[in-house]
Amino acid sequence: MTAATPARLIHTYTVPTPGAGPYGLTAGPDGNVWCTLVHAGRIARLTPDGRIDEFRLDSPACGPSLITAGPDGALWFTRNRDHRIGRITPDGRTGSYAVPGAAPGPYGITAGPDGAVWFATLNAGTVGRLTPDGHLTEHPLPGGAGSYPSFLTTTPDGALWCTLNQAHALARITVAGETELHPLPTAGAAPVGLTAAPDGTLWFAEIGAGRIGRRTPHGDLSEFPLPDPGCRPHAVAVAPDGTCWYTAWATGRLGRITPDGQVTETPLPTPGCEPHGLAFAPDGTLYVAQEDGTVTRWDTGTGTP
Repeated sequence: MTAATPARLIHTYTVPTPGAGPYGLTAGPDGNVWCTLVHAGRIARLTPDGRIDEFRLDSPACGPSLITAGPDGALWFTRNRDHRIGRITPDGRTGSYAVPGAAPGPYGITAGPDGAVWFATLNAGTVGRLTPDGHLTEHPLPGGAGSYPSFLTTTPDGALWCTLNQAHALARITVAGETELHPLPTAGAAPVGLTAAPDGTLWFAEIGAGRIGRRTPHGDLSEFPLPDPGCRPHAVAVAPDGTCWYTAWATGRLGRITPDGQVTETPLPTPGCEPHGLAFAPDGTLYVAQEDGTVTRWDTGTGTP
């Protein structure tokens, strides 16, 4: 079922560095939204009044990918190409920590319930725990290196969840490193994007099946087909009203889905813009990172958190 869209474009930010590739987004502790520039080795700060500032990292080819607000007032992000975890303060000071192993490929990242930052490694099949003072430990995930762990999120019960893209499953991880595998019913689902609502409901994007999945804290699972099964949904974010928003990478669209599966999609302004991350700002507006070099800001009509 498809309804009229409530989304309204407010502003388009154009990244100053050509070919920078806006990719991951998160709301920062400073009231701004922060974005990784995956092809430029930079982090961008976007202010509500339309300004965009860029901060250079120590390696232009480090591949900053996903980003999260950390437990220490800084922003933490994965550097997928040089296999490090990066940190940037709201005033632009940067640092990083190496992830051990042969090209582990850190990707998903989230603030854990234990005062540490947790991350997933695409190639090593692990989740890592990194404290603000640099102490790092790792835990293997079910399926190992072939499972391709992608996004991470924290739920209110004190656990972490991860999408296992090539195992077509979700994994639950405790802060002690104990794991549970939760296979998805759809063959070839290939989940990527993942987020948790305040009540612990998980929403995730099945990039391989063209579906959005929903799992309640009681374990009830729903998978909702999207209008175009080849749209390649990538990332998800939960709005203040409990609806889920997603990016459709292959079709250049922004989508909204209700808990009962009603779908709305809005074309993004530029065809072929390759949308990836999205995040709600403190004022309730939605930001979408587009690899073509822009970030768009939307009024979704969902109110402020």
